[in-house]
Amino acid sequence: MENPAIPRLAADLPGALDLPDVLLDLAVPHEDVNELVRLGARLLASPELRALLERAVSGVLWRAGEPGRGTGLPLFPAAAGALGRCFAVFVFVAALPHTRALHRARGIPDDVSRRTLADLGRNLAVHRRRSGTTGLFVPWWPTRHFRGELFQLGRLQFERYRLGRRAAERLAAAGAGTGPGDPVLGVHIPDFRGPLSAQACDDSIARARTFFARHFPEEPAAVAVCQSWLLDPQLRRYLPAGSNIVRFQDRFALAPMDEEAQDDIPVAFVFGGTGTPRALLPRRTSVQRAVLDHLDAGGHWYVGDGWFPM
Repeated sequence: MENPAIPRLAADLPGALDLPDVLLDLAVPHEDVNELVRLGARLLASPELRALLERAVSGVLWRAGEPGRGTGLPLFPAAAGALGRCFAVFVFVAALPHTRALHRARGIPDDVSRRTLADLGRNLAVHRRRSGTTGLFVPWWPTRHFRGELFQLGRLQFERYRLGRRAAERLAAAGAGTGPGDPVLGVHIPDFRGPLSAQACDDSIARARTFFARHFPEEPAAVAVCQSWLLDPQLRRYLPAGSNIVRFQDRFALAPMDEEAQDDIPVAFVFGGTGTPRALLPRRTSVQRAVLDHLDAGGHWYVGDGWFPM
């Protein structure tokens, strides 16, 4: 049922002549462009799908700029096929003019805006690497970018959000001094961005300190927080002290580890998916060997939480 409290926004989708350029500006992989142009024409030809697109754009951008305020994307069954897998892409393409206007109103530099929104293409590349098809593996993830909540600043991404109760308790146990509802910056490590070197991380963090103080001065975040399998301390058993991952961990005060194992997460990130039998996966790098050797020995991997002061 449509929420009458959400104002309706224009959701204009470029036609077949202009859509390829828009997609390429968003770093959409070239091998996905033809499929998306075909599906876009199909969407534009359907009044029902165009109305659904307009509702989805309005919901995603509802109170844009305020973390956590947007509504969810429509869900499609697997039987919907390629259009179901790709519908969210068209939502973000139609939202693009509104997002650009939001960025301009905040004085966001154009290069930051462009690189942030190009994460849409990165996520299409992740989907293709894992499944061999066009689509978004996690369709809701780019909503953060298009709502002005997350920004690419060099090697790392930083997300504006407010702590929930459980996260605040875990970080308090690690000495963060934060409470529920406090503004923080979430740190994310995107793929396809080169090594996670100490120099690259230093550069990103320095940019973030300047960027958020300048463009979101009313929302001072005292700490940056991260939730990632890269913060599992067990990685130190397998990687040298000077490795990029260990040095990344050294930046954070770590909370007590979660008790629920998440073995599939590192396998998916390191090897591009979980469908290949473990015995057939490569062991060329130290991280590949670490992930597999630990699992082969009967161990499990966990998602860690950590923080550092901003």
